[in-house]
Formats: sequence, structure tokens, C-alpha cells
Amino acid sequence: MWSIQSISHTDPHSDFWIFKVHPIHFKCSRPQNQTAVMKKSFSSSSAEDDGASLWESASISASAPPDEYEHPYASMLCCHSVQDSLLSSNSSFTGYRGVLNWIIILLVLTHAHLFLENFIQHGFLIDGKKVLGHLIEDNCNWPSVNLILAANVFALTALYLEKSQEKGALSLSVGRGLHRINLGLVVLFPAAVIVHEPRISTGGAYFFLWFYAILGFKLYSYQETNRWYRLAHSEKDGCVAHEGHNEHLTLRDLYYFLLAPTLCYQRSFPRTPKVRINNLLHRLLEMVVVIQIMVGIVQQWIEPIFQRSENSFASMDVTSRVDHLVDLVAPAHFLWLLFSFLSHSFLNFCAELLCFGDRHFYGDWWNATTLRSFWNNWNIPLQKWSHRHVYKQLVAWNIPPSLAELAVFLMSAALCEFMIALPLRSCRLWILLMMLIGLLVEVFLGGYFQGNYGNGLVWLCLLLGPPLAVTTYFHDHYIRAMAKASPQTAEIPPPLR
Repeated sequence: MWSIQSISHTDPHSDFWIFKVHPIHFKCSRPQNQTAVMKKSFSSSSAEDDGASLWESASISASAPPDEYEHPYASMLCCHSVQDSLLSSNSSFTGYRGVLNWIIILLVLTHAHLFLENFIQHGFLIDGKKVLGHLIEDNCNWPSVNLILAANVFALTALYLEKSQEKGALSLSVGRGLHRINLGLVVLFPAAVIVHEPRISTGGAYFFLWFYAILGFKLYSYQETNRWYRLAHSEKDGCVAHEGHNEHLTLRDLYYFLLAPTLCYQRSFPRTPKVRINNLLHRLLEMVVVIQIMVGIVQQWIEPIFQRSENSFASMDVTSRVDHLVDLVAPAHFLWLLFSFLSHSFLNFCAELLCFGDRHFYGDWWNATTLRSFWNNWNIPLQKWSHRHVYKQLVAWNIPPSLAELAVFLMSAALCEFMIALPLRSCRLWILLMMLIGLLVEVFLGGYFQGNYGNGLVWLCLLLGPPLAVTTYFHDHYIRAMAKASPQTAEIPPPLR
């Protein structure tokens, strides 16, 4: 903007007048972080145009300084600034809570429609008696419960071997060899019983096998950690036996560790001051509600999908297999999420009951941007055990860290396949295959997906990965069970659509 600053008449006999024109500078009302940028841009643009404008030349030569004042319409004249769009990748905007709420509401409405359609088509299918039928064995004579009680023999054997080594009755090498025999029996005993004992139900077999697997992890950590304590004191004192450390080798200490929600043993666990009854009841209520929801999803949603198929997945054609897998993606994923929350409630219930202080059972796996980060944060107790007793031991044997990580991953994949396939008496290697595919995705595609894109890839692998493979195992088990119960109706199931 320009103003006529002064008017002078140089010659009284002439009609020529000289006008002195000065630029008017006004101040724009802008945020503090943009004021300096705007002043700099205005000053630089004025300096660049000094030699190009006649009016500016005249104003520079004027002796009077330019006037500065607050323009009354400055807030209206200056309304633009340099900034990115909120949804662009360069923006630092993170307030997507509204979008998350929209997605949650959309998912609820979509699946409410699916539940309503399922209820109209099939009616109310939830029946608690079916669940009890999978758990009750041989007219309430539960062999799996008796086998769980027999696990005390292996625990007491481990305690006796530790006491014998502490007193010097057994050498370190002999004691370690006997521990390995005891651990081998812990692994082989449940597998042999499940294979050769037809009276064990599917639910009992799972409960029995998972109990023994956890017992094996705990007893291995128990003997290894005590061995480290013993070696440390033998190097310090120059002897194998140390009388001051027999106080930890008690039944109380052993069974507290066996019941505690951890797989790694140490002689002193962090403890909370007291049991909070409200928290304990809250976790118990969570477990009851989540179990009911899981039973409802299985009987009302998954079982009708199983009934529509005539053959197992192994004998289906590609089109039918893909169709059934697509139908099972959502319920299988919901079951997996509910199982994760059930684990959270159960582990916190045990920790509260035993005043166990370390309750870091999982990390923020839902924010994982890589599959490796998800594997490290999903199951913290197992990850700690693998890192402590497998990874570090392999590295101590001069094995490269990358190969040690691969060995830990393959051990976890084989364990998942073993824990799911054995109680169903079916070995398809689908879970192992899915986890290997996930490993290939992490190796070859992990570098191309970062941030939110990497998190999206992780969720995609969770939707189409091991949870879906586990569901296919139960699908084939259901087809076999229906064929045994009613061979004629199992060959041609009644149409449900």
C-alpha cells in the first residue's frame, strides 16, 4: 500500500508538482511461530524488488522513514501460512480418535447384521451341555485330572535332585543328566498318553498337554537357575556344596514358582503387600464373561460354517477352500483376540492371588510395526524364557545371534504345531507353514513397510496367519467327529443356507 507523504511546489511559475510517495507497512495478526517467517519473507521480497520498481526507488531516496501501524483488517488480509494437509505423510497430526470410533461403530454394526442374519437362519445354537460333553470323560472319571495330579512326581523329583546336588551327594554332571531324563519324561509322557488313551476327551487332552508343557518350561528353568547359583558359589567359595543356600530348596518355594505366572525361576520374586479382593473378583468376572462369549462365537458362528462343508480342508478343491477360509477369517480372529484377553485376565488373577509383583505379561503388540516386534511383545513370559535359556545359551556357544534368533523362532513354531495338532491327533503342519510364511514376509517385505504401513501388514498377517490355521485344524476334527457320530448324515449334511 502506498500513501502520498508530502506535496511540494518547486517553481511558483510552473504547474509541475512533485509528489513524495512512501510505502505504508502494516502488521498482520499471525501466530507467534509464523510472525518471524512472514517478516523475513516481506523484507527479502522488498530487497529483491528494489531495483525493479520506480516507486520503490523514489521511496528509498526519501529521507522520511516508512510508517508502521497495525492495520485494522490485518487478520482478514493475512489468512494463509505454510502447512501440510492433516492426512498427508509429512503431517505430524495424530488425533485419529474420531476415525477409530467410526471404525469401531462400523464394525459393530456390520457384525451385528451378521449375528442377526445368523440367528434368523439357524436359530439359537448356544448349548452349554455340548461344552461339558467335550470336557467330561468316561462318566465323570477324568483321566486328564489324574494325569495332572501325577505331575507332582516330576516336580518332587526335580526338588530331590537339587537338594542332592546342594548337599554334594550328586556331582553336577550326574545331577544334570538325571534332570534331563526327568524333563524328557515330562515331554514324552503326555504325548504317549494322548496318542494311546482314547478315553481322554479333546478338552481334557488340551488341558493336560498345556499343563505339562508349562511344567516342562518351569522345571528346566528351575534346574538351570539353581545350577547357575551353585556354579557362582562354587567359584566363590571353592566348593560345590554351600549350606546357606539349602533354605531356598523347599516345597513352599518350588510350588510357589510352579503356580506363579512366570516361566523363569529366581530365588526371590517381587511381591505385592496384599491381595486386593476387588481386583481379584474383577479378573474372575472377566474370565467368566470372556469364556461365555468365546463359547457363543464357536457354537453360533463357527459351527454352522463347519456344517456346510462335506470334506476336510485337505481334500477340498481350491475354490471351496478359499470360500471357507474367507468365512472363517472374522470369527477366528475374534476368538484369538478374546483368547489374548482371557490370558491377560487369568495371568493377572494368578498374580493377584499369589501377590506376584511382575505383571508385565505382554507389551503393546497392537502397535507393532514389524512381525519381529509383535513376536517379542505378544507373550512376554515365553519370550523371557526363550531369551534366557535358549538364545543366550546359543550365543554363549559361539553361534551367531541371527542363527540363534532363527532357532528360537523355529522352536516356537514347532511348539505351536505340537500343542495344537497333538490333542486333535492330526498333523498337517499348517501352523508351522503359516509361521514360516510370516518369517518370509518379515525378511523380504519388512523393509518396505514402515510406520503405519508396517502396522497394517502385521494386522494382515494376524488375520490370515496362525489363528486361521488353528481353525482349519478344528474344522477337520469336527468333520471327523461328525462322520463317526452319524456316517450317513456326515456325508451329505443338511443345507443351512
